[in-house]
Amino acid sequence: MPVLVASDLDRTLIYSAAALALTMPDARAPRLLCVEVHESKPLSYMTETAAGLLTDLGDAAVFVPTTTRTRKQYQRINLPGPEPTYAICANGGHLMVDGVSDPDWHAQVTARLADQCAPLAEVQEHLLRAADPVWVRKHRVADDLFAYLVVERELLDEDWVKELAVWAENRGWTVSLQGRKIYAVPKPLTKSAAMREVARRTGAELTLAAGDSLLDTDLLLAADRGWRPGHGELADTGFAAPSIRVLPDRGVLAGERILREFLGAVRGAGAGPEPGA
Repeated sequence: MPVLVASDLDRTLIYSAAALALTMPDARAPRLLCVEVHESKPLSYMTETAAGLLTDLGDAAVFVPTTTRTRKQYQRINLPGPEPTYAICANGGHLMVDGVSDPDWHAQVTARLADQCAPLAEVQEHLLRAADPVWVRKHRVADDLFAYLVVERELLDEDWVKELAVWAENRGWTVSLQGRKIYAVPKPLTKSAAMREVARRTGAELTLAAGDSLLDTDLLLAADRGWRPGHGELADTGFAAPSIRVLPDRGVLAGERILREFLGAVRGAGAGPEPGA
């Protein structure tokens, strides 16, 4: 029986230096493997143990990296293990098949957005007008699907984020604060819809998922079983559901734990060989 494993990446399986410091500031440093380089500098990491677990998982299940990153940002990442056939980028806006965006899927998504929520241009204009330049460092649009701000977190007025969330809700959008980024994403743009499409194509009868942020909520609830770490937006709000296991682990070691949990579930389903990790 095929098992599909759809996992968020940033702050779930892989961690920037800043995320390492935020999620496990006092822990003894584990041995790390760099999995992303940007502008000739190492950017994201996972533990060496997690790298071995991910390799085993890729051999035993249909592993689908599932991220809010754009296609270009995702392609900077070099995960260990077999190259995934499928990847979900731009929060479900692009379904990558052998490294190329599926045009039919993208067309379906853009038609749904045009029909169900306010246009990107309206949201972008509001962010440009309402965000305070004191704490905003960058305005960005991702794959012509959603917008985000890069901010100085220590200067950020978090009441403004709450007000933005209310404004966006009335227009069919959602707001998520992750590290130094504030995302404004159309509600119909979901990771779960793309995961269901991959499950349909692969014939997967069991779906597993993990994530740490508000934008992972639908993915976790859509999967048969889900996991979230002890850090992140979902942990801060106490998010839980019967099908979701709440882990106490934080930071890069949570990524390692999530992969162990995935492997245990795959083994329990009889979908692959006994993992060696």
